[in-house]
Amino acid sequence: MIMGLAAVNIERIVAMALRRIFAPLVSGSTYRRGVHLLLGGVVVLPYVMVGYAFIQMRSTGETPLVVMLLLLAVTGVIACAPAFLRATRTLEAYAARLLLDVDLPDVATDRPAPEARLRSALWFATHLVAGGGVAVGVLVAVPLAFVFIFAQFGIGEETLEDFRLGPLDGDDTLWLSLLGVGMLVGLTYAVAGLGTLAAMMAPVLLGPSPDERIAALEAEADQLAERNRLARELHDSVGHALTVTTLQAAAASELLDSDPEFVRRALSAVEETGRAAMADLDHVLGLLREDRQTDTAQARTLADLDQLLSDVRTGGAEVAVDMTGSVSRIPAVVSRESFRIVQECLTNAARHAVGAPVSLRVDIGTSAVAIEVTNSVHGGRPEPPVGRARGGRGLAGMRERVGLLGGRMSAGQNDGMWKVSVRLPLGGRRGRSSA
Repeated sequence: MIMGLAAVNIERIVAMALRRIFAPLVSGSTYRRGVHLLLGGVVVLPYVMVGYAFIQMRSTGETPLVVMLLLLAVTGVIACAPAFLRATRTLEAYAARLLLDVDLPDVATDRPAPEARLRSALWFATHLVAGGGVAVGVLVAVPLAFVFIFAQFGIGEETLEDFRLGPLDGDDTLWLSLLGVGMLVGLTYAVAGLGTLAAMMAPVLLGPSPDERIAALEAEADQLAERNRLARELHDSVGHALTVTTLQAAAASELLDSDPEFVRRALSAVEETGRAAMADLDHVLGLLREDRQTDTAQARTLADLDQLLSDVRTGGAEVAVDMTGSVSRIPAVVSRESFRIVQECLTNAARHAVGAPVSLRVDIGTSAVAIEVTNSVHGGRPEPPVGRARGGRGLAGMRERVGLLGGRMSAGQNDGMWKVSVRLPLGGRRGRSSA
């Protein structure tokens, strides 16, 4: 039994070894990589023709040496220029992805670093040299190998009448056919080896430089920040609308029989809140479009604070407002973010302390905007079911807004009162947010 298991293991090892040995002959990647190498052979052909022309000029001696050296210098500059072009690097990277099965990141740098250009030029030169060698092998070895193989079957024997290769001549068709098969197999293995080496070197020579990697990371960070900003916009605008609408509907339901006029006002406020939410949603969706043609002025600012307070008060909330300073002096981005912060504070107060009085103070100074919202922790009537009442993203979103504008924020409970204080500079350095 032990001998049988050993024999089975030996057979498996031999089978695996044979598969590994013959894999390059039947693998599609070998021939795709061969096509990539042949592209280099096609590109190197004009260089070979120009070099041959200079050799002919030199051999005839009809062209003066000074003129030939001048032509050689100009031709050398023109011949070397493609190796350092950004377009050449882009095309080489695309070909490497497609034919070498190499995962190369896209490089969006308009002006590659000198080090990246040098690496790209080295890859271009190596591609041309290796491709030229493969092209010569394909154009010479493959036809000759098929001549040897066909001669074994009596096809084209006359082409080998005067042929001699070492000890072999045209009459040794069997040995020549075996030599032809060996030439084809050897060329395939050579292409597989060069292709594997090219696939290993492509990320090194065509990959991004450190500066390009940093630029790509910064672009990715900007995209992430943009997604977070849009998420905050959706949370604050739609969340506020849903909260206010739910509270107004709940209050209208309670007073449906006793106060029809209040119900009428509540339904009107629901309609206005829904329209405002749809406008905010359209604005955010516009930012998601690729054309980015949405006018940022559509976003609501502190100039729309009266409408926001009206929506909240219609739901039964008592909001005392103390606002000083002119809204017109605030930069648009600060005004938009200030509105969202006030909106989120009023939404949280309406959601978590239903019926509790809210105090709002907005002080627009010459260098900063100060916002302070205070309300009791518990309201005067039970909280309606408006979804996740606690543990939401509101405070985190406000901290992100404040941090991006370089401001400061504090939020917490003291003596049964919940207080949020925010200070946003009208222009200056990036600041920090504190708990």
